[in-house]
Amino acid sequence: MKIKLFNIPALAILAVAMFSFRYGFLTQQEGFSPFLNDWQYALLVLSCVLIAAGGFLMNNTYGVGREDKSGLSEATVYNIYIALNVVGVGIGYYLANLGEKPMYLGIFVVGAATLYLYATSLKQSLLISNILLALIMTLPLVAIGVFNMYFGLTNINYSMAKPMFEVLLDYIIFSFIINLILTFINDLTNSDADYNAGLNTLPITLGRARTVKILLGLCILPVLAVVVYGKVYLINLPFALAFVLLFLGGPLVFCIIKLWNGATQKEFRQMESALKLVLLFTALSIAVISFNIKLKADAETKTEGLQTDTGIGFAPQAAVFKGA
Repeated sequence: MKIKLFNIPALAILAVAMFSFRYGFLTQQEGFSPFLNDWQYALLVLSCVLIAAGGFLMNNTYGVGREDKSGLSEATVYNIYIALNVVGVGIGYYLANLGEKPMYLGIFVVGAATLYLYATSLKQSLLISNILLALIMTLPLVAIGVFNMYFGLTNINYSMAKPMFEVLLDYIIFSFIINLILTFINDLTNSDADYNAGLNTLPITLGRARTVKILLGLCILPVLAVVVYGKVYLINLPFALAFVLLFLGGPLVFCIIKLWNGATQKEFRQMESALKLVLLFTALSIAVISFNIKLKADAETKTEGLQTDTGIGFAPQAAVFKGA
């Protein structure tokens, strides 16, 4: 069986991103303890990875518009798909019951069901498939907030958790925009094959030229977000600011330049790779920012002889961020 059917690079990015949020953000907050312990959080990551792997397998074999060249029978693909999702959703059920909120199993069920529908039917729906897929790709971040912050929320830690939720929401919105752009780039890359398969994507409906213009506008949004966020919250955190501008802003500017100059099929694939790196570096950025905040706090403590409160770490609304 070809391992590439599971899109291992994307699964690796997902796992690295989730662990980055735990060990680069959640566990760095003084006085805050995530609801899930280390091994339970590892199960959360495993659940998300298994469900995503099932979605990739279905999309890459018997998904709409795909010509299966894997050599696997349809029955075999469905058996593997079902096994991955049963284990993934089963882990989700266990984690939801840890917080005595079994209804939150819905996060995993909705994710698995939507990935299946995308692969088998929704891909034919103009814009709806792009938006839904981009939303589903942010569900692991939602799960991080629900299972690590919301489940352990009390009146005592609410003031600390609130800005942490707001930070996570910023990342969810940014990731949604990047994933949405990525879906459109993918449509441009596969426009010929999609046309032959009878799919109704944006490049097929509006044409490549108009789609590229729309993408140019979309790509400007995250670049502006990076610049504004850097100016407002990272201006006094040089390492974090340099990381964000170079590894988030840089690839986005690269995509804008390629789109402006009329990208070829090869360059569309390069842009796909660049945007996947943006997603990875977006997750890693939270660890870099937390590190820079601690580094600055330690430096101030040594020079002033005072204990600097690191507060909520990378929380835009927290005092440490505005006073960094």
